[in-house]
Amino acid sequence: MAYQTIIGLEIHAELKTKSKMFCSCDNDSEGKLANTTVCPICLGHPGTLPVPNKKAIESVIAVGLAINCEINRFSKFDRKNYFYPDLPKGYQISQYDQPLAYGGYLTIGDDNISITRIHLEEDTGKSFHPQGSNNTLIDFNRAGTPLMELVTDPVIKDAAEAKKFCQKYQQLLRYLEISDADMEKGQMRCEANVSIQEIGKFKYEKGIIKPLKKYKLNNKVEVKNINSFKALEKAIIFEIQRQTEILEKNEEIIGETRGWDDKKNETVSQRIKESSADYRYFPEPDIPPLEIDGEWLANINASLPELPYNKFKRFKQEYNLNDDILEILISDKNLANWSEQVISELDAWIEANGDSADRQDKKLAKTAGNWIASELMKHLKANNENITQIKITAENFAELICLIYQNKINSSAGQTILDFMYNQGGDPTDIMLKMGLEQIDNRTDLEETIKKIISENKIQAEQYRKGKTNVVQFLLGKVMAETGGKANPRLTKELLEKLLR
Repeated sequence: MAYQTIIGLEIHAELKTKSKMFCSCDNDSEGKLANTTVCPICLGHPGTLPVPNKKAIESVIAVGLAINCEINRFSKFDRKNYFYPDLPKGYQISQYDQPLAYGGYLTIGDDNISITRIHLEEDTGKSFHPQGSNNTLIDFNRAGTPLMELVTDPVIKDAAEAKKFCQKYQQLLRYLEISDADMEKGQMRCEANVSIQEIGKFKYEKGIIKPLKKYKLNNKVEVKNINSFKALEKAIIFEIQRQTEILEKNEEIIGETRGWDDKKNETVSQRIKESSADYRYFPEPDIPPLEIDGEWLANINASLPELPYNKFKRFKQEYNLNDDILEILISDKNLANWSEQVISELDAWIEANGDSADRQDKKLAKTAGNWIASELMKHLKANNENITQIKITAENFAELICLIYQNKINSSAGQTILDFMYNQGGDPTDIMLKMGLEQIDNRTDLEETIKKIISENKIQAEQYRKGKTNVVQFLLGKVMAETGGKANPRLTKELLEKLLR
């Protein structure tokens, strides 16, 4: 039997507002003692009244606008009723039938992944189970944190695309500066709804899967407890295999919620999946409906920064970099801005030196992009740092690129200087002179060295003269070794071929 995988994602992201969703408590509880950033409102004491956080509402609308959503001009909050120890009120203030944003899409490769809705709610507290104890401890510091939930249509085709979607969404949230979206810290939580259906037995209708003829849709399974992009991909792959094996045994897939066990690399059953009826939604009586007028919407739209996909298009047009390099440069907003500063410094150097030809073919921009995406990124990854934490200024990095472009240093010397700059900072020209890394371009000095190498390697020289031209690389290596790697390779090769005739 041939099957098709159907995946939908639910992604929660904690918004980094100054205060919580419905009270004035500090929204930053990282590193603070348990139950110290709380008040009667976020603890759900009787008689307290919630007041919505305007900034959180604007953040959700900003995301909706950024991914082509429709914005509900009339929205409201609802009560989602369920009992769990870390839910202080016994219900969660959320949104049900009138979310802030709906529709829209986020482009992944050649696919537009359609969005069902984006709504706003409050987060719960955290439960802790001390080892060796039967007790459960509750920390309510997180209770009431503004929590944005995005739900995709069930149109994602495989685990790799699901992973890419989450990565692109995280990038967008960081560009908008509304969430750090760190999965390891629980600031972004991805849940996957996975089902497999027989090919040709269903259709999509307005983002909903509908069976054809007498086909009965297989139940979907929700997978939770995912704390990394890698874990998301592995969980989906495992679940597809598990469900396929069940169907091949002619057994029924149970519609349930399963958790991902990172140690066992498998999903484990947690509970039967609830439906919306189980939550007994009804309008939140203590919060008036939201009316989003045109002026408010226009102001939010005007405040949007240049978004990743727009930055990608502009960088491609202006700097003529290849797609792989561009993906790295725009992966982080600060890195993209820093890279643009480097290229701006290089443009100033071109202006000063009158090299209009370079501006046209963008050689310097390409060299800078390659060095940032390869050599600089090696240091950032090895030290687990981002561009805002390093000692290298955009101006100094641009100067290093100019030294390489002018053949004052070779690639090996450039890496040595970059390593020094990364660890200690400094001006690349000064470092080059202090370390004696400047390339030898003096033809007379190089000719003397080359004549010496030829006389010491007469057999190879004769082989070259008899037509074995690849021997020149061997002799070039000897010259580089003799000069400590400082000989200009291009000039050295030219002189070698001349003196070997």
